[in-house]
Amino acid sequence: MSGNRRKAFLVSAALVGGAMLMTACQETDAAKDSGAPQSSSSPTAGSDQGTGKGSGAGTGSEGSSGSDSDSGSDSGSGSGSGVDTGNGGKEPVGQSCGANDISWSTRSETQAGGYILIIAKAKPGITCYLPAALPTVAFGSHGTEAGPAEQAVGEQIKLSGGTTAYAGVNPHSSDVTGGKELDSIIVAVGSDDPHPVSLPVDSIIVDKPIVTNWHTAPTDAVPFS
Repeated sequence: MSGNRRKAFLVSAALVGGAMLMTACQETDAAKDSGAPQSSSSPTAGSDQGTGKGSGAGTGSEGSSGSDSDSGSDSGSGSGSGVDTGNGGKEPVGQSCGANDISWSTRSETQAGGYILIIAKAKPGITCYLPAALPTVAFGSHGTEAGPAEQAVGEQIKLSGGTTAYAGVNPHSSDVTGGKELDSIIVAVGSDDPHPVSLPVDSIIVDKPIVTNWHTAPTDAVPFS
């Protein structure tokens, strides 16, 4: 009998212990549930929300500042690659002209022993800049290039509307008689211009050709050798 009583006691103890454990868990859950609303309206939660807003504002400010910085950098880069104004500053360079941006023509002149005047105008609706450098002028299938007729570099020229630029080419600057006879020249804004053009000219003899810088007056584009 004592063995049966002991078993019954252990079973009862286990049941009671289980009930107490369940009660404790329920009380803990209830405490958590009752504390949850307090947590959502607590000052700590409000502080987190405020921090979130502050972080968002900070991010927006950095983004704006970064954009301004990039814009300033681009502007500075343009000034750095601009043309010298002569007083220590630089004039920003706009869109560079390509040969396909220009309406071309040539004219034979008799001054300085005879030369070819290259005439360049921007096509309608186009504004671009001829660089302060020699035009690239080549002759014949072998592409003999004209050398400089002037010692100093010219000025950048803005082509737009009725503005016209001129360059003078002397196809024969040597003292030697004879040379290659041609009836066209190849012209490009620079050596890296992807769209050079072939321009018809009167029959010319080519030997040590030279070319001037771009000028806005034809009288300044005479290629004296």
